[in-house]
Amino acid sequence: MLDFQAMISAIGPELLLALAGLLGVLAGAVMGDRFNAISFKLGAATLVLAALVVLMNWDGGTAFGGLVTTGPFVNFAKVVSFLAGAATLLMGENFLKRHETIRYEYPLLVIFASLGMGIILSASNLMTLYMGIETLSLSSYVLASFHRDSIRSSEAGLKYFVLGALASGLLLYGISLVYGFTGSTAYADIAGAERGIGLLFGMVLMISGMAFKVSAAPMHVWTPDVYEGAPSPVVAFFATAPKMASMVVFANLLFSAFPGVFADWQLIIAIIATLSMVIGAFGALNQTNLKRLLGYSSIANMGYALVAVASGAEFGAAALLVFMTTYVIASIGLFGGVMSMRREGGMVENIDELSGLVRRRTGMALALTVLLISVAGFPLAVGFLGKLVLFEAGWNAGLLPLLIILVLSSVLAFGYYLRIILIMWVKEPAESFQPVDTAVSSAVYLSAAACLALFVFISPFIDWATRASAGFMQ
Repeated sequence: MLDFQAMISAIGPELLLALAGLLGVLAGAVMGDRFNAISFKLGAATLVLAALVVLMNWDGGTAFGGLVTTGPFVNFAKVVSFLAGAATLLMGENFLKRHETIRYEYPLLVIFASLGMGIILSASNLMTLYMGIETLSLSSYVLASFHRDSIRSSEAGLKYFVLGALASGLLLYGISLVYGFTGSTAYADIAGAERGIGLLFGMVLMISGMAFKVSAAPMHVWTPDVYEGAPSPVVAFFATAPKMASMVVFANLLFSAFPGVFADWQLIIAIIATLSMVIGAFGALNQTNLKRLLGYSSIANMGYALVAVASGAEFGAAALLVFMTTYVIASIGLFGGVMSMRREGGMVENIDELSGLVRRRTGMALALTVLLISVAGFPLAVGFLGKLVLFEAGWNAGLLPLLIILVLSSVLAFGYYLRIILIMWVKEPAESFQPVDTAVSSAVYLSAAACLALFVFISPFIDWATRASAGFMQ
């Protein structure tokens, strides 16, 4: 007999999202285009409500015979992911309306993608994990090519689909090997299995598949192209909510299912982190397209986050939550800045278009500067404190070579972020942009304010993340 109380505690938010998505499909079928405008606000409200349900069931629980298990560590990621998804929905409504691509299917796809994020975060079984990843992926493929009249958007969707299918295949094959050599797909049973070559091969294939989801090297090749080609609201969503969820799932999978082979996967994660930091930093140096630059920046930042994963559960769990949260907050604002770059002829994405922004829109320039120095990790910025937490985790874990690469790649990142800041503050003003949507400008200002607030209240925030990670810190 089903224990409904346990179900609500474990997967209450996912049940809400599934119900809202199905009702949205029905409403769209009945109302047609009349449902387009209101669907975005209802979708954002649904995601905020899902985040509140998570907070109400913070301690989590277990349901469906152990197929799903939640706790504060994954619930922390759920809250951040759902709120980020809601923010990108509100930012994207007027953008899609101007491009005549506003349809009620868009918020429904975001809801179903968020459902997938919730499932993978709740997973304590490899089959549950795979089901959640496919739910997230199928929605993401459609979102990437949502602007179907655009060649760039269609190309981005095709690349994302083909490479995503490859990654899903690697993940599924890895799951098959792990099951074949352990006799179980449950995290707890796999953790107790003997170390063997078959288990290691399966784990490596699963790591390769998960690396695609977080756009970590060498599975990163889709990221710059998709970031450049997909509609800006879609990229804002890709860069925030799924990144937070997938990275925490990555860590949760390794911490929970493969603690007995820590030394083996620590080396693999360290290599992936190194490649991501180096490729992301050097790849961003010569970029002129802002979205493409942010794509390479994302690769580098995922490398930084993987330093926390390589540090192990005891040292890295809390550090991962802190760093990823600061990254998500700053990224929402930065993509809000991208969506504000519009002139009479349409959207512009070249970095030089920001020339002299401080003289045309002082408030926007100040907010973007705060966000840029944060994501770059400049001293006296919340992003610096996030990297400092990562550094401490890596130091405690004895990962000195990885920390040296982290510092050097961060110095390179200063170069391309400082270039954007100098263009906004020093160069002669370029042609003015069209008025900014209230939702977009609010996202930029609130993100900048959140970065400043987190810098001031970083200690209580770290304490909260530490308490959320207590299950791994034994």
